[in-house]
Amino acid sequence: MTGLVLWIIAAILVIAGIVQLLQGQIIFGIVLIIVGALIGPGGVSITRRR
Repeated sequence: MTGLVLWIIAAILVIAGIVQLLQGQIIFGIVLIIVGALIGPGGVSITRRR
């Protein structure tokens, strides 16, 4: 269940990042895309413990 929530949040962040890139805010768009990639299930999960 947590993985699904993180995937949805990551997808929203990446989409918002792409929209920001199209609006000309390059730095903020790149930051949103990177954060979305990091918290997604394929990236570094913020809930994963070692």
